[in-house]
Amino acid sequence: MTSKATILVIDDEKDVVELVRHNLEKQGMDVVGAQDGESGLAVAREHAPALIVLDLMLPGIDGLEVCRRLRADTRTARIPIIMLTARGTETDRVVGLEIGADDYVSKPFSPRELVARVKAVLRRTTVATEPRDVIRHGDLIVDHARREVTWRGKALSLTATEFRVLEFLAAHPGHVYSRNDIIDGALGRDVAVIDRTVDVHVTSLRKKLGKAGDLIETVRGFGYKFRE
Repeated sequence: MTSKATILVIDDEKDVVELVRHNLEKQGMDVVGAQDGESGLAVAREHAPALIVLDLMLPGIDGLEVCRRLRADTRTARIPIIMLTARGTETDRVVGLEIGADDYVSKPFSPRELVARVKAVLRRTTVATEPRDVIRHGDLIVDHARREVTWRGKALSLTATEFRVLEFLAAHPGHVYSRNDIIDGALGRDVAVIDRTVDVHVTSLRKKLGKAGDLIETVRGFGYKFRE
């Protein structure tokens, strides 16, 4: 990274914030902390961090609601989010991914694992230095350099992960990809993968694309393809 990335850590446990701060600062990153959802939202809007580490179990508004509000605000909608959760059920992780989180780490976590996750998400969401051609499919436009998607002239608010999945599929129309292919090609094997991860992102994409969502077709028993 050519410049220091600022990471926002939202967690009500001071020890956790300091642990994350210590390990990320050793990697040359700046860290700001918040101990509840409301202050975390305010800091996110003020600092526009490169990434947010968000605990689900927060006082007041919980982490899932914080994630929803971040995604609904144009100022913070595209900031990558890594969830921290002590909950062991797959449902909580799936809900987090459905509302826009990019990755998750379960508590108690290894600081080395968290640092690796942060670096991986930052790598995946950094704009490429060499812009690629804009992908056009009728009224749908995917602009890699600007990280923008428009449908009939209207900009769509996609998460970084949703953008990557859409770009990957749209760049290869007619080609059928398994879920593993999409993980390898769009998400990378360093992302936390659970059952339904790809399905969750595709479902969210279809909703946001509206009528254009029909361009992403389900191939039963195998995966997905982008209509030619």
